[in-house]
Amino acid sequence: MPQVISGRGVLYPTRLPTFQRVAPPTELADLIRWFWIPRWDLPPGPSSRQHVLPFPASNLVVEPNGVTLQGPTTRASYRDLRGRGWAVGALLRPAAVGSLCDEPSSIRDRTITIDAPELHAAVVTAMQGADETDAAAHAAAAFASWAEARVTPADEGGLLANTIEDLIASDSQIVRIDQIAKLINISARHVQRVTHRYVGVPPLAVIRRYRLQEAAERIREDRSLTIGQVAADVGYADHAHLTRDFRQVLGLAPVDYRRGLRPQAQSDAVRLRLAPQACRSQTAADNQQGPNLNQH
Repeated sequence: MPQVISGRGVLYPTRLPTFQRVAPPTELADLIRWFWIPRWDLPPGPSSRQHVLPFPASNLVVEPNGVTLQGPTTRASYRDLRGRGWAVGALLRPAAVGSLCDEPSSIRDRTITIDAPELHAAVVTAMQGADETDAAAHAAAAFASWAEARVTPADEGGLLANTIEDLIASDSQIVRIDQIAKLINISARHVQRVTHRYVGVPPLAVIRRYRLQEAAERIREDRSLTIGQVAADVGYADHAHLTRDFRQVLGLAPVDYRRGLRPQAQSDAVRLRLAPQACRSQTAADNQQGPNLNQH
């Protein structure tokens, strides 16, 4: 399976030396966007906090202690890593979620346990391989085999939800529901119904999340751009509107985010790898503790 090169969702990539995103086989492209595979190995005592801006989607995640379905999040997130561990997750397309949960909105900002012993056993066995690259490839292949057999093929509504997500993800000038409706010749109300049914959050929340991910990526990768230029590039009316959304979701202003983009101290970067959806939810005003959710 090929590697996926994408840094979106990771807010501080210099603190994240390596992690793997693996593309699914072609026959699963309507159900899984990619597999993400982290490993971390920290000495006793220290922990490493990893901040992310998750994709507006659900994840099916295998860890040593079981399998969980992690719903779409409404905020920036983090996870404090300690000791040694790994996870193998699948970033689900909207069309896949119905096979695992009747109502995606019911798991918004939540994690539920999934009874999938065969998936768990296959992935755990694969991750025990001595070579990390081979182990990751084998784990992704085992996950894909399970998904082919157990996840229901995409239905018409799921494929429409996928199309809506693809339009939002690929066009930074889409900032309103009526733009989506016009492009695919359906009503704005239908866009809202489909997105709620298959994603679990409103379409405006999906739009905002993708626009904020793109804004963070531009701020991080091109320091010559002003915040105003970034705002215009990703469809915001002006600097103030981007700053408002940034503060609401990430808990800090874009200029403060840019200032914080410094390499992590060597003592905090001991063989650390983390996928961008392994985290705990946090509110904008709760940057220190966060609720006890095992969110992606």
